[in-house]
Parts: sequence; structure tokens; C-alpha cells
Amino acid sequence: FRQKIPLGNIRTFLRAMVFVFLFKMSYGAIRYSIQEEIKPGTFVGNIAGDLGIQPKTLLDRRFRMVSADKSELFQVNEKDGALLVSGRIDREELCQENPDCYINLKAVIEDPLEIHHVAIEIVDVNDHSPNFADRQRRLEIPESTVPGTRFQLAGAHDPDVGINALRSYKISRNEHFELKVEDRSENNKIPVLVLLKPLDRERTAVHELLLTALDGGNPPLTGIINITVVVLDINDNVPVFDQQKYSVSLQENLPIGTVIIKVNATDLDFGDNGVVEYSFGETVRGRGSELFELDRNSGEIRVKGLIDFEEKRTYDINVQATDKGHFPLSSHCDVFVRVEDVNDNQPAIEVTFLLNSIPENAKLGTVVALIGVTDKDSGLNGQVTCAIEENLAFVLKPTSQSNIYSVITNAYLDRETVPEYVIKIMARDLGSPALLTYESITVQVTDVNDNKPTFSQNPYTMYLTENNVPGVSIYSVTAVDYDKNENAQVSYMIGKGLNNIKLASFLNVNSENGNIYALKSFDFEREKTFQFQVIAKDSGTPSLSSNVTVNVFILDQNDNAPVILSPVNSNGSTEFVEEIPRNVIAGHLVTKVRAFDPDIGYNGWLSFSLLQVTDPTLFGLERYTGQIRTLRPFMESDKTDHKLIVLVKDNGNVSLSATATVIVKVVETKEASAATDIKNSLKNEDQNNITFYLMISLGSVSALFIMSIIGLIAMQCSKPQDYTSKYSHDSNFVDTSGNGTLCHSIQYRSGNKEYMLVGPRMSIGSTIVPNSNVNTLVVSEHRRRVSGEVSSRWILSSLIVFVHKFFSVIEFCCIHLGGLRRVAR
Repeated sequence: FRQKIPLGNIRTFLRAMVFVFLFKMSYGAIRYSIQEEIKPGTFVGNIAGDLGIQPKTLLDRRFRMVSADKSELFQVNEKDGALLVSGRIDREELCQENPDCYINLKAVIEDPLEIHHVAIEIVDVNDHSPNFADRQRRLEIPESTVPGTRFQLAGAHDPDVGINALRSYKISRNEHFELKVEDRSENNKIPVLVLLKPLDRERTAVHELLLTALDGGNPPLTGIINITVVVLDINDNVPVFDQQKYSVSLQENLPIGTVIIKVNATDLDFGDNGVVEYSFGETVRGRGSELFELDRNSGEIRVKGLIDFEEKRTYDINVQATDKGHFPLSSHCDVFVRVEDVNDNQPAIEVTFLLNSIPENAKLGTVVALIGVTDKDSGLNGQVTCAIEENLAFVLKPTSQSNIYSVITNAYLDRETVPEYVIKIMARDLGSPALLTYESITVQVTDVNDNKPTFSQNPYTMYLTENNVPGVSIYSVTAVDYDKNENAQVSYMIGKGLNNIKLASFLNVNSENGNIYALKSFDFEREKTFQFQVIAKDSGTPSLSSNVTVNVFILDQNDNAPVILSPVNSNGSTEFVEEIPRNVIAGHLVTKVRAFDPDIGYNGWLSFSLLQVTDPTLFGLERYTGQIRTLRPFMESDKTDHKLIVLVKDNGNVSLSATATVIVKVVETKEASAATDIKNSLKNEDQNNITFYLMISLGSVSALFIMSIIGLIAMQCSKPQDYTSKYSHDSNFVDTSGNGTLCHSIQYRSGNKEYMLVGPRMSIGSTIVPNSNVNTLVVSEHRRRVSGEVSSRWILSSLIVFVHKFFSVIEFCCIHLGGLRRVAR
């Protein structure tokens, strides 16, 4: 039964019920504390706020509470994340006599998946009164019982714990008995009735006593039992146990039916008064009565249920021995059972992340996570060792706290090699046989800027046709950075050129994609090759950069028309008068038309033809030399004045041309002789001057040419055989014959192909590049150099161009001197 509680205590009780203790538990769990028997709907705590979750996202993320069997006691308001009581909470029903009562729930968020542990402590309230098993107790005591005899009574049971549990007994006032209390344990107090003076059945046959049990509540709750003491006149000996307290040790998980101990009691009475039967005392209830059974005749105690060391380590079993007398007497003993542990629990691993990701330049010894290991077993069975299973870049290091390890780096990390580590942790206890547990954690390696941009080629070689359109992309370079995010974002810029030439005025590069743009149009006749650098720079902090050299070769186009060198008058006119005797024979050289084209290759290969002639049967023109000769002797009927218009054109795809006009006057022999004398005198004078200049020029060129050859031979002796040099000096590439067409040869190389830009005569074994608009020849495979250097090719090309230009200058001088001579004539 329950006593009425004063109003003031009710208020205190209600305040205690409403008050909720809320704080964060270790290792990421949340703990709440509430009192039992609070009303449904009572606020426990705001679980969304404590977990750092926006209440408005609870419904979308499918938030709910999960528990094996107690989730119906609580519910979560999906609007504000408040945790509310939804059912009756009875601590005694949930945890029985366990002083620590917790309800463990899981807060599950499905999108994305998150699991949080919530522990709710149920605090006991004084809602149970001490209760006796029976309302009446009959106690029969022989009158021969001596004072001081003790009679153990059935103790009261109070399901509450702590201060609210059973605390004391009191008995109604009388002259024959006093009450003693035996403290078996904190919650096990046994009342003992002690006889103070001998009983006299003739005076008082029955004694009525009122035994009251009190708990420690404020105010205390009580329970009563009526004890009726009947005074007997027989069977005045009680059974006596061999030991008042028995102790036994047993291992957990013993098979059912195993005998753990045998108790023995003797009775000095005779007959049925001396026959003893055994039974559990009234204090043995609950879990103890479920695990053990007692043979009432032999006193053997056997295992009845599964014994678990982790559930309870000791049991106090009260055994009663009763004789079979008409008025039976009984005595009690206590059997203390101690449970020994066996290795039946695997170790548990708990991971606390300090760093979910780690930079690849992290120092050795950087702590990534803390590993806690526990084992419910005891002794060696509960001692756990922990290790990383694989040999990775991480190791476990013990901390100052027992069973706590730190995961630290023991090798330098490289994200470009291993971007993620899966660390498999093994925990092993020291039991026999040992039990193991595995747990895996994942550590992401974050990027740092430790890689420079790398170009796909080094150096680049670019071939650019002259007369390009300004502002149009002419080339593209690409650099790759193996870092990540902004550390891999590459920007490009133009670096310095050869001999620190400023390139910003005619070159630009797209900083994002590496496309190179020409800001001006290039002229092959002015500039044939140059080089510059492109710098690739990433966006890291600090940024890293690299550069690459781009070698640019300008390719010729047919953009120059032929220039008539002779015959040319002093005023620059290409019309010229030539006098010849009438008596010349067929094949007589009338004159020679000389022309020059600044272009090279086919674009500079000139051919001559007669565009207009007075008498086609009289004069002929050689196609490649420009020589005008007579086809037959002159006849009396032939005119004395003949006009010849000579067309000079190059061999480009779109041919360019120029014309020269030669007026041939036929004179008689005497006039021709006089003119010839004047011409010879002028010619001798001019030839003397020309011879002098030619000797100086040829001497200088020869000396320079010999020194160049010696230098090239010395360079080639220190390098592998270069077969290209063999053809660099082939006379087929530089025509010095003076036949009217000046030829050029420039050599380029790209990859495994070597290009030669040549004049009218092509080298044997060379082929024209298909679909090419320029005069580019590709040297056959058998004529490629075995191994070459760009520097040697440039020296050779520069030498050939220099020699060619020198000869061009000499020829140009000679032609102009010849023109002056003719003007004088």
C-alpha cells in the first residue's frame, strides 16, 4: 500500500519531475536525465538543437528515434526537434533492482545517413512502499526456548533503489521480544526477532506483534505485517547448519544442472522433529531464484539458468532448514556465490576522429584519430591489444590513458600517389582462446601545391607561314599540373625571347588555354626564325611555375614578284636597246635578261618566256637562263628594229611576274665595229674595276667559308655522325653558276622529319611535301641524321644563308656594274 504524501512534498516532487539534466556525453553521445512516472508529453530535451540540426530539415531528412524495445516510450516533435515522453516510464519495470537505469536510443537521420546515440537516465522516485510477502505471519515458539533465541522474519521488499529503498524495521512495544536487523547488503535487510525472557504458555499463549518496515524517502513510506507468536510446548531444537555462511566460486556459462554446493543442517530432536528439509529463504527472489534450484532433501544447489559474469558477479542465496516436527523449527544460512569470468565477449572499438582529412605535406607524427578499446570481460580476458593490420603510412601509438591509442602518420604522404587510406584496426584480447574485432576508418589526403606545371613537349617547334593574319591563333602549348583544384589551375604568359628581345609587341598568349596569337604579320625575307619562352604558372599559394622554349620557323610564301636586274637603264627603266651586226650567225647571243626573286624554293625559281616578239623566227629565248639568241642569220628583207618583251615569272602556286623590253637594232658591219670599239674600251675599264672588287669579295668569302668548314668539322667530330651536313653543301641547293636565277636553301627539322627550302634545282632523293603551298622538301628517311642538335642545324642553316646572301650581293654588284657599263656605252 502507499501512504498519502503531504502537499509540500508533492510540489517538490513535481519540480523534480519537470527538471531535466541535459549535457553531452563523451565520445559524441547525448545524455538526458528524467524521473520515472512523469506524465506523457513531458519535455525531455531538444535533441535537434543538441545535435546541431536545423529543426526545419527534420522531416525532409527523415529523422526518427530507433530502439530495440523502448522507442515507444519517447517521441520526437518533427517541427522543433523536441524529445517528449510518450508512455509510462516505470524504472522498476525497466531496470528492476539495478541502481543505474538507462534507456539507450539511436537518433537516425536517413538523408544523409547519420546515427547518434542518446542515453536517457531514469531517476528513481519513492513510488513504492516496503511490502511484505504476507500480511500475516504465524510464529510458533516452544516455551522451552531460552532467552536470546533469534527468529528470522521475512523481510520486506522495496523495488525502489538508493535512498528510497528499504532502510529499517521497528516492532510494536512488548516485554518478551526485541527486534534486531541484519544487513546482508545495501538493499537486503533481514528483521530478526530476539527473545528477551522465557515464554510462559500458561500465562500468554499468543503474542500479537506489529512489524513495520520503513524506507529512506522523505517522507518515508512504510509497510506492516502482523506477527502472531504461538508458544509451543514441544520440539524445542532447531536445525543447525554446519556453516552459517558458505562460499563458492563458479565460472559463467556453466551447463544447466551442474551442482555448485551442498549445504547440511542437523536437528538433535528425534523422529520427525529431527528430519530436515531445505528450501530457499524468503529473501531469495527475482533473478537468483531463476538461476539456481535447491534439492529440498539433499541440500544440493544446482544451476538452473544461464549465468553471466557481465550481468552479475555475486549472488547471496539464503537457505532455510526446517524439521518435520509437529511444530517445525527452522534455521538459516547464507550461501555466497562468486561468478568467475570466461572470455565470452569480443573487444569493442570506438573511433574518435580528430582529422577526417589530412594534407599531403603533414608532418610525421600527425594525429588523425583516437582509438578506444573496451572488453566487458575481466582480468586477462578484458585486457586488449590494438594494432593496424596492414603496413600503411599510419601507426598506432599508445597514449597515457589505458586502452586509448592515437593513429599517427609515420611516412610522408603523396595525394597524387594515394588519395585515400582505408585503415583496418584489429583489437585482440588476452584470453584463451583470444577474441578479435576489426574496425575500418577512412582518411582522405588533401592536396597541397607540390607539383609544377609540366609541358607536353620541351621544346616546341612551330612552323609559321609568313604574311599571317594579325590577331589569329598561330600555335598552342599545353601544361598539365597533377595537383588538384586551384593548385592545378594553370595560367600562361609570354616569357623572354632570344637575347632578351621584348616579345609583348608582336606575341600574346591566352592565359587560360595556352593559345598563342601573333600581333603582327611576319616577313620571311626579313626574319626567318626566332625563339621565345612561355611560362606556365599554377594558382596555388605559393604558386609554382615552369617554362618552355618555342622555336619558331617562318615559312616562305610567294609574296615577291621577280625583279629585273639587267638589262636596266640608268633611270631604272627595264627597256633597253641592243645593237648587233647584221652579219651574225644563228645562235648569236644578243643579250641576257637577269632577274632576282627574294622568295626561295619554287617561289624563287624563275622561268623566262617571250611575251611579244617582232619576228618569232629570228629570235629565241632560253627558258631558264634568260639568254636571247638568234635563230637564223639576218636577211636583207628583215627589219632593222625589233622589239622583244620578255616575261619573267616565278613557279609559286600563284605565279608572280615582271617584264623587260629589249629593242634590238640591226646595224651594218662598220657601224657595229665602231660601236664595238667604244664598248670594248668601256668594257675593259669596267672589267678592271669589277675584277678588283670580285677578287676582294671572293677572297673574303673563301676565307670565311674555309673557317666555317673547319669549325663544322670540329663540331661534328665530337658528335654522332650527321648525315644532313653532307647535303647542306650540295651545289644543287645554291646555284652560283650565274645563269640568272638566284637559289636559296634553308633547313628546318620537326620531330622525325627534316625540311629543306630550296631553289629551282631540287636535290636528288628529295620529294615535295604534298598539299603544301610553300617550297618545302622533305629529306628521305635514308638521308636523315642519326642524332642531331638544334644548335648545329642553326649554325649550318645560318652559314648557308650567309654564303647565299654574300653571293647574291656579289652577283647584284656585278649586274649593276654591267648595267652601268651598258649605259656608258
